Amino acid sequence: QVQLVESGGGLVQAGGSLRLSCAASGRTFSTYGMGWFRQAPGKEREFVVIISPSGDLTSYADSVKGRFTISRDNAKSTVYLQMLNLKLEDTAVYYCAAAGSGWNRPALYDYWGQGTQVTVSS
Repeated sequence: QVQLVESGGGLVQAGGSLRLSCAASGRTFSTYGMGWFRQAPGKEREFVVIISPSGDLTSYADSVKGRFTISRDNAKSTVYLQMLNLKLEDTAVYYCAAAGSGWNRPALYDYWGQGTQVTVSS
């Protein structure tokens, strides 16, 4: 089992940047696929990006490719999301998630953090 705590959200102007962090508990962090998902007001939660347990493989949603970068530090049990050139449509609650198997299948992510709000203003 793993517990996740996100941080780093906030208010930023369009074109700006933010870096989210997700700290995980447990000694088996390096065996979990990790990812970021988001939910905008009135919308379903959607996949943003996922990363393999070793960190060498990633998969991004088309809407964030070239702007967002996921990384992980297994020694610190932390995963990061660097967000550049933020757009109004990136406004959402961002959730960190973990998967014990099938890291490349967003539907298998079943451990969730509490979420952190990202608001992009014009």
